[in-house]
Formats: sequence, structure tokens, C-alpha cells
Amino acid sequence: MPVYRYRAVNPAGEIATGELEAANEAEIVGRLRDQGLLPTQIAHGSGAAPVAAGVPRAEGAPRRSMFASKTVTRDQLLGITRELSTLLRAGLPLDRALEVLIGLAPTPVAGALLQGIRDDVRGGKSLSQALDERRLVFSRFYVNIVRAGEAGGALGAVLQRLSDTMERNKELRESVKSALIYPVILVCVAAASVALLLIWVVPQFEATFAQAGKALPLPTLVVVTLGKFMRTWWWALAAAIVLGITWYRLRGRNPTVRQWRDARLLRVPLLGDLIGKVETARFARTLSTLLANGVTLLAGLSIVKETMTNVVMADALDGVISKLREGKGFGRPLADTGLYPRLASQMILVGEESGRLEEMLARVAEVYDREVQTAIKRFLSVLEPVLILSLAVLIGGIVFSILMGVMGMSELVV
Repeated sequence: MPVYRYRAVNPAGEIATGELEAANEAEIVGRLRDQGLLPTQIAHGSGAAPVAAGVPRAEGAPRRSMFASKTVTRDQLLGITRELSTLLRAGLPLDRALEVLIGLAPTPVAGALLQGIRDDVRGGKSLSQALDERRLVFSRFYVNIVRAGEAGGALGAVLQRLSDTMERNKELRESVKSALIYPVILVCVAAASVALLLIWVVPQFEATFAQAGKALPLPTLVVVTLGKFMRTWWWALAAAIVLGITWYRLRGRNPTVRQWRDARLLRVPLLGDLIGKVETARFARTLSTLLANGVTLLAGLSIVKETMTNVVMADALDGVISKLREGKGFGRPLADTGLYPRLASQMILVGEESGRLEEMLARVAEVYDREVQTAIKRFLSVLEPVLILSLAVLIGGIVFSILMGVMGMSELVV
């Protein structure tokens, strides 16, 4: 029977560690809970990676590493939120739960953050006040959810719902990132292939073309010139690419440019549809979570606006908020923006009229999570063949231009 190492918290908030024999992790969890312990980590005795026990994997005491992140990442924040929820629901006082989390912090930066929050809480501040002073890590959405939980006296349960929302948003982001891996690899392979042809293959023919003493065909001349340019000015080309990316990102910080760019993206076939569905799913889930925790609709909309990445869709909520203040409702003004999918707008309108807005927003999020997967497949089904065809045409054009030069030399010999 395998041996498992465990880390758990007792009712006094003290960390207990040890080893037990069991058939699987679930048996270990049950035995620890029977002993009044709350398991936070379970790992095989052989030294395998820890397996989460009701909370995401923690790394134990903070370990310094030259590769450690200098900030608290989204994944680390998700783990902290879920662990804090588990400890509070187990009956630990807030300051003691934070003390436990400091010992379980995945990085020194996260440990220092938790220490500061614990000190503020012990100094008399509420948790939401302590988080609000660290807005670089905790968003307005996060802080307001915690404030609502404190007001309702159910902070542990509210943090559990918050972590569930964060987890679903993470899954949504990861699905989009995973879908883009293959196209990015394909583009990199195309760039590397073209560079290899121009820098290493084309020069092999230059001396032969020069000895022929005959004017080269225009396509061949273009390829030879490009090859010479890349061999001589490759560093300038690399610098130009880096500067171009930097300029693009800096220009994106200009509100006018950002709005124009996001508006153009929404009009791109397939891609615009995908962006709209991703934003709709995030919007609906975030607003549903806020409403479920007692935040008013008006306040929730202003918070949700800050969580959206497409500024055009976010700014459209200003008009919705204005009409909502005038008593014109929420669903119909949202549909009038023309930016949110009609199905989502109609579902929200039905939820508003039936008094089940929170529930309907959660359903919208579920529907558009699935729609995002379909949109990704549709987008990739078009993008991949386009990229492959473009790569084939580009490389084929280079090879054909070289062949034109060789054929011209053959005619000269004859």
C-alpha cells in the first residue's frame, strides 16, 4: 500500500505533517478529517508532486529562486483565495487563517503580501480594507466581493464562490491560449524557413549567377537582394521588429488608439465573433457573481466594466448604466448597443423581467463558454489552412525564383 505525506491544519490553526498508508488520496483526506484535521497538501511518499486536497497545490514554505516571479500571479491569487476560503469555512479566525497561508505561500513575494494583509487585519482593518490598499494585486471586483462577504457574515462561502468564478475565467483564458499555440508555432516555422532559405540557400547560387554574366529575372533578383540584405542587416531587422512591437504596445495605451483598434478587431470576420463571445462570457459570469453576493446592479456594472479587455464593449456599458438610472431597465439598453450577442441580450431581458437576473446571467456565461469553444474551432478551421497555404506560396515563390535564374543560365549555355 503506498505511503503519502500530508500537511494539514488542526482546529487551533497549527500545521501538522506526517505520513500515512492508504490506497489513494481520497482515503487520506477522509482519515485526516476524521481526526479533526483539515488537509491542505497530500503527496506520495516517494517525493512525487503534491496532489491538491480540497485546495489547489501549495508549495510549502516560500523558497527563494532566481526564476521566482517578482509579482503575485493570477494562479497564485486563485490558490490563496481557495485556501483562505477552506480555512475560514473550517472555523479558523481570519488572522489565524492568514498566518497559516503565510506558511503555505508559494513564493516569498506572496508570503510578504500575506504578511502585510495579516498585520493590517490585526491592526483593526477589515480584510476588504487591507486588500483595497493593494490594488495592484486585488482588483476592484475582488475587493467588492470580499466587502460583500464581510457585510453578510459569510466570508468563507463568498470566497469559495469567488474562487470558482476565477477558476472558470482562467479556464476560458487557457482555452483561447491553447487554441493559438499551433498558429503561433506555424508562423514561427514559416519565418524560420524563409530566413534559412534567404541566408543559407540563396547565397549558394549567387556566385554562379554572377559568373553567368546575364541579367537575372526580376523574381530571382528580388530574392538575391533580400538574401544579401538579411545577411548584412539582420541585426537591424531584429531591432526593427522589437521596436515595432514596443511601439505597438505603447500606442495601445493611448485611449483613442485603443478604442479604434478594439473596434476594428470586433469587425474582423471570425476573430471579432470570438472576441465578442469571450467578453460576453466574462461579463455575464462576473456580474452574476457580484449580484449573488449582494452588490447592486448599478455598482456591479461599473465594476464589471473594469474587468473587460475590449474597451469598445466596456465603454458601451456607460450608456447602459445611464439608461438604467433613468429607469429604462438593463436588458433592452444592452441589446441596443449592438455589441453584445442577441441571444445573451434576450436571455438577460427574460431574467430581468422574471426577477431571476442573477440565475440567467450564470446561464449566459455557461452558454457562451460553450460558444467560445465552437468559435475557436471555427476560427482555427479557417486560419490553419490559410497559414499553411501562405507558407507554401512563400517558400514555393523563393524556390521558383531561384529555378528561373538557373533555367536562364541553362538557356545561355545552349
